[in-house]
Amino acid sequence: MNNRYIVIHGHFYQPPRENAWLDQIEIQESAAPYHDWNERISQECYAPNGVSRILNEAGKIVDIVNNYARMSFNFGPTLLSWMEQKDPEVYKSILEADQLSQQLFDGHGSAIAQVYNHIIMPLATRADKETQVKWGIYDFEMRFKRKPEGMWLAETAVDTETLEVLAENDIKFTILAPYQGKAHRKIGDKAWTDGIDTRKPYRCHLPSGKSIVLFFYDGDRSQGVAFNGYLNDGRYFADALLSGLDENPEEPQLLHIATDGETYGHHHKSGDMALAYCTHYISENKLATITNYSQFLALVPIMHEVQLQENTSWSCAHGVERWRSDCGCETGGQPGWNQSWRVGLRHAIDWLRDAFDAIFDQELREYHKNPVLVRNRYIEVISNRSPENIEAFFNAVFGKTFSAEETTHIIRLLEMQKHSLYMQTSCGWFFNEISGIETIQILQYANRGIQLAEEESDNKLEEKFLEILATAQSNLAEHGNAAEIYKKWVAPKRLSLTQVGMHYAASSLFEEENREITVLNYDCQSEKLTRKKAGAYIIATGATQVRSRVTLSKKQFHYAILYLGNHHLIGSTATTLSEPEFESIVQEIEKAFDEGNIAQCIDIIKWNFLDRSFSFFNLFKDEQLKLLKYVIDAQEEQALAYYDRIYDKSYTLLNLMRGRNLNIPPMLQRNLETVFQFKLEEMLDVSKNAFSLGRLKRYAVEVRRWNAQLDTQRLAYFATGFINHQIQQYDQWESKVSWVQKAYEFLETLDAIGIHPQLNKLQDYVFQLVKEKELTAEMAEVVYKMAVIINLDLYAITTPTSTINNTQ
Repeated sequence: MNNRYIVIHGHFYQPPRENAWLDQIEIQESAAPYHDWNERISQECYAPNGVSRILNEAGKIVDIVNNYARMSFNFGPTLLSWMEQKDPEVYKSILEADQLSQQLFDGHGSAIAQVYNHIIMPLATRADKETQVKWGIYDFEMRFKRKPEGMWLAETAVDTETLEVLAENDIKFTILAPYQGKAHRKIGDKAWTDGIDTRKPYRCHLPSGKSIVLFFYDGDRSQGVAFNGYLNDGRYFADALLSGLDENPEEPQLLHIATDGETYGHHHKSGDMALAYCTHYISENKLATITNYSQFLALVPIMHEVQLQENTSWSCAHGVERWRSDCGCETGGQPGWNQSWRVGLRHAIDWLRDAFDAIFDQELREYHKNPVLVRNRYIEVISNRSPENIEAFFNAVFGKTFSAEETTHIIRLLEMQKHSLYMQTSCGWFFNEISGIETIQILQYANRGIQLAEEESDNKLEEKFLEILATAQSNLAEHGNAAEIYKKWVAPKRLSLTQVGMHYAASSLFEEENREITVLNYDCQSEKLTRKKAGAYIIATGATQVRSRVTLSKKQFHYAILYLGNHHLIGSTATTLSEPEFESIVQEIEKAFDEGNIAQCIDIIKWNFLDRSFSFFNLFKDEQLKLLKYVIDAQEEQALAYYDRIYDKSYTLLNLMRGRNLNIPPMLQRNLETVFQFKLEEMLDVSKNAFSLGRLKRYAVEVRRWNAQLDTQRLAYFATGFINHQIQQYDQWESKVSWVQKAYEFLETLDAIGIHPQLNKLQDYVFQLVKEKELTAEMAEVVYKMAVIINLDLYAITTPTSTINNTQ
């Protein structure tokens, strides 16, 4: 028994999706009703794994566990950066899991680090390898407050130089696929045996004299988790893992698997529950020791050594060709498609990387003798862009502070290098077509890098870059080649401080207080603002300073913007106007506006604000939606008023028809359903602050009476947000009994009309309430009712010996 060990590793990662200029993810319609795919996957996978449920034979919850604490895991630093800002509760559960795992596994945390932004290490320069590792370590230590013992390599892509860099940075181990080991032998033996036994750890001796431990995961069982239904049944999952170990091995055996972490909940719904049951079942029945790699290394001496299969990865049978050639590895697509475009894309990105490196070395060497060292430490600024931290960075690295212009120049060069790394992110080559969103994303990083390089040096790079990109042909004739794709979808995204000012100007049309606002990662300070409204028309003029929080660049300008209703707006900016000139122009514009001479307003704007004109179509996608929402909300209110009138006038007649079993006209039935849908959404949308439990109950009665067909998935999304918001308000309620009672009635009402929100957070909250607090008799009675509707077995929760279910 003591010689049987199991480790389940999850590689949790999403490609960087942030706009290269905004450092924010713009809305992704394909992720609806969520804002973007990070948000959606967080709700489907990352959040549930922090509070995963274990069921008994009656299908009731008997325990809630943090899966991360009982597995080995890594999270992409760029994903954690997003999560820290956008989903802090889930972020907290991940950090807490590492603390808990140290208690479970003799002080050894289950989290391991990852190379920073998922580049294919064998295809990177030595300097880029070092930066990826150092940035990954720094990010890990900042979040988990300890040094990492292991590090995940993107796609497990490896070569000897990569292992040397890991070893130089005190990384003890990494995880590879079984076919990445060429041969093995017992330490001290002379003869090598081809291949490896995945149940053993191996020491890999490096040319430098250093060494690193390699774990080769069980390939068949990892595939079983990802593709062969292991997660349909937690007991089956456990048995599949146990079958890989001998019954009574003489030497310690480690059965370990590695898959994308998103497998547990996103790719396989309720996969988190199968994982929770699996580890619980194995531990409770003492069938093997659930551990992590670090604890295993502390318990078991390394008896074998291995030779590495150079330039290999876990997702390409041809080594690392998937990221530079048409090797045949792909994820589907249309008949006749090929991936020969990968050759041209790799050539273009590598050429641009080398050009960036040359500019960086030349420009930064004027300030520091070791530019690469400066770049390696720039993660300190990426992680914290406060003015105080930037000043501390310059003092620590350069031993001095610089003028504002010099500081901006240095930061922009470092940002160029950051985008050089981001444009090498592996996802750009992984899929089937060069016009896919992943490739467009890395080309956007390339575009931003080019902009910075050309502004901070005398080099012109874009023309040559496009020339190389043109050799990469799309599978879709309408897209042509990568250069055409770049011009169509990437180049228009390029942003300047003036354009940020345009977005500020657009927001000034509708904001009552707009003196100082943040537009994503830019600070906009209004120095002057006037606004007039006449019917649907609005005119706004102003003077504003825009400052980048990233590069510290800043710019002052004047603007005028005219809103003509719907999505129609006309605006322009100027940077050369004096204050008297600006004031005179504003007077002219306002005079024409007061006279109703809109054509004259437009002419004055065009004649005097010559730097940059803009319209709705130049706004960021989220800003476009804000404007559309402003218009649509008003129109929806008007439409609902009509629907309401029809509802009121026809209700008695329709009720009569329903009572006599007569067919209700479909148009009037749809009218009823539209009213119900809108009213329910309005009540459940926390931003509307329109909730009333009594009103919800009345509409629920109506929905059932008319057998109304609603968009329950959309309503469940709003209901989930409402529940989670109410949980945050719990401590503010004077009567906790009342809160639980109302929550119970709320869920009971929703259930009656087929709305089933995600209850993970509520289940966890009530679970902790029962486990950690003494309940009064009155509170216990209400909690019991609540537990029934949210599927908790209170007796089992307070009686650890209860039976758990073997299917999830």
